[in-house]
Amino acid sequence: MKKSMFKKIAVAGLMAMGIMGCGVSTGMAQSRDITIDGDHGKLSATLQTPEGYKEYPLVIIMHGFTGNKDEALLTTLADDLEKDGIASLRFDFNGHGKSEGRFQDMTVPNEIEDAKHVYEYASKLPGVTSVSMAGHSQGGVVTSMTAGILGTAKVKSIALMAPAAVLREDAIRGQIFDKHYDSLNPPAAIDIFKGLKLGADYVRTARNLPIYETASQYQGSAFMIHGTGDIVVPYTYSLRYQRIYFNGQVKLVEGEDHGFSKDTKGAAKAVADFFCGQLKK
Repeated sequence: MKKSMFKKIAVAGLMAMGIMGCGVSTGMAQSRDITIDGDHGKLSATLQTPEGYKEYPLVIIMHGFTGNKDEALLTTLADDLEKDGIASLRFDFNGHGKSEGRFQDMTVPNEIEDAKHVYEYASKLPGVTSVSMAGHSQGGVVTSMTAGILGTAKVKSIALMAPAAVLREDAIRGQIFDKHYDSLNPPAAIDIFKGLKLGADYVRTARNLPIYETASQYQGSAFMIHGTGDIVVPYTYSLRYQRIYFNGQVKLVEGEDHGFSKDTKGAAKAVADFFCGQLKK
């Protein structure tokens, strides 16, 4: 038998068993748009699975405040995971992207409920061997708190990309971007930008949000990546996460901004490499 033919057969066998190593791409992925019942209506989601695998771990990917599931950082991460034989499920939170609900009604607690609904959906998919979570900015906070609520036994590993734990202090100060308000008596709606209005419930719930207290209930493998040039969420918030996780590690990217716009591919690959190391052992 020719060496090339033997290699193809061997690769096919490893793929079927779901034990291919990191960075090995089949050149094909299966991607389909789906809807999932969320806390405030239907959630728009995209399920991406590696072609040729019967079983695979899956990572739920969560966007940040005012973001959506199709941002370059998140789609690049999904593609990198697929190359490693890892499925992903990214979705729009209520009031964001193509999901139902009003942005004005969005709060961190109801985003956590969205994430729990998505977890339940993902955990029941055929072929999924484990579920992990990744989140950017506010999605990082939701990831950390959801993992804490669900527990280490249910969530295999987590990655937090510039997690916006500063949102509690911002709510206490009565500040969102360049807007200021009375945090003790917030208006029904706060105009932020592009016609978006932040609701008073967001502020009320954020002021007392037990971010680190809830997040610390999770003690699986955790990875934080943060830019030292992030002026939206200082990198010290990721360092604090590291202190509460026994199995946590932090990667600081010199001069990088909040959205990892200077090296989006590099940030996505760092997160994918973490998951590959955890999930493809």
